[in-house]
Amino acid sequence: MTDYPDACLAAMRRVSTATLTTALFKRGLRNVFMRGVRPLGRYGANMVGPAFTLRNIPAREDLDRVEGFANPEHPQRKAIETTPAGHVLVVDCRGEAHAASGGEILMTRLAVRGAAGMVSDGGIRDSSPIAALAMPVYCAGPAAPLNLVVHHATEMQVPIGCGGVAVYPGDLIVGDTDGVVVVPAHLAGEIAAEADEQERMEAWVLGRIRDGARLPGTYPPDAATRAAYAAWRAQQG
Repeated sequence: MTDYPDACLAAMRRVSTATLTTALFKRGLRNVFMRGVRPLGRYGANMVGPAFTLRNIPAREDLDRVEGFANPEHPQRKAIETTPAGHVLVVDCRGEAHAASGGEILMTRLAVRGAAGMVSDGGIRDSSPIAALAMPVYCAGPAAPLNLVVHHATEMQVPIGCGGVAVYPGDLIVGDTDGVVVVPAHLAGEIAAEADEQERMEAWVLGRIRDGARLPGTYPPDAATRAAYAAWRAQQG
């Protein structure tokens, strides 16, 4: 499992996915924001954690039966029971949102086990009680039909696609009110530090804009604005 320094995780909990996409864009990474995946509830803080992945393929009627859930090795059930605490379960549903990738009992079990969150580009059933959980859940929307209607869970901890974005086990997953960003594991530390500093500067710039400053030279900041910001930062210690 990928372990991230506490400072990296703390910074990721402070910064927005908008800032992260900009930092990743500067490194040539454009496809990092999951499409069609939104927070199910209203959460007070960012969802942050390494990815634990689950892959689905299309269901087949002779294999996908309700009695299969009794098998503890069923990949969906096993993923709920083995996602490590502090990790985010990321489920590849191929963008098929008209069936659920989980329900209240599974999401409650995941939360009780200490998962940092769950992300799916499929649907979620029992959406109202799940939205009330403290554990963040991101999905493509509510869907009452059970997963077996369209999904066959196959394997865990393999590279997947979710919301049109490649997700590798251990990638850092960050979610806020806008949605979910995937940060490659090897870039997470430097992206966290850069994004944290960018947000400090932008908060300062926003104050100037509110005071009537014009955009040219202020945003993006020119050399004079950067010097003024550096002086302010020095005063702040």
